[in-house]
Amino acid sequence: MKPVLLVTGGSRGIGAATALLAAEAGYAVAVNYSRSSLAADEVVRQIRAAGGQAMAAQADVARESDVLAMFERIDARLGRLDALVNNAGIVDQARRVDQMELDRLRRMFDTNILGSFLCAREAVRRMSPRHGGHGGAIVNLSSAAARIGSPGQYVDYAASKGAIDTFTLGLAREVAAEGIRVNAVRPGIIDTEIHASGGQPDRARELAPQVPMRRAGSAQEVARTIVWLLSPEASYTTGALIDVSGGR
Repeated sequence: MKPVLLVTGGSRGIGAATALLAAEAGYAVAVNYSRSSLAADEVVRQIRAAGGQAMAAQADVARESDVLAMFERIDARLGRLDALVNNAGIVDQARRVDQMELDRLRRMFDTNILGSFLCAREAVRRMSPRHGGHGGAIVNLSSAAARIGSPGQYVDYAASKGAIDTFTLGLAREVAAEGIRVNAVRPGIIDTEIHASGGQPDRARELAPQVPMRRAGSAQEVARTIVWLLSPEASYTTGALIDVSGGR
């Protein structure tokens, strides 16, 4: 049987690239999406066309009921989870902290932090020997913003990713003896659709000269690091925060 992987936010950008690359590596992939069913279905179609196994899995990761239902569907269709990529996340319009409304902050932290906690909790309940599992791997998507802080633009996003760094370190130590590895990838300026959702569609191109490598990264470059961390080749790596940022 193929090992089973869930990629949250798997319908576009880094998530879609990860789902496609992981399928090539032999995973049966659950492609999570919140609203973009057509995009998720297209990722699933590409995986199946290449001979792989995949399913679309709708859930708003900020809603516990959605997460529980999604994991139950994956259990029934693909089997017990072996790997999780906590990729689902949002960004908002560039603003100073003194301009941020409570609703914005709640959306940001509910999706970027609580969503990752809920999905990791359900993954551990399937991977840990305490619950009848046989170990597994979790990769959380953080950001170089966690180190930089994103002043004047996205301090809330940066703070949410700082929380993901701490979550990764703590969970990695908590479940290391149970055969579960937990790591995080911190992308820098990556050319994906997330910049448009934050109101700056040209952000990757405009900031590229500030990157030591003088270019934006691609979703595929981040995905290669994620899939390596999931693989047996990273068998002694846990609690790592790996920057994929062109030196930024």
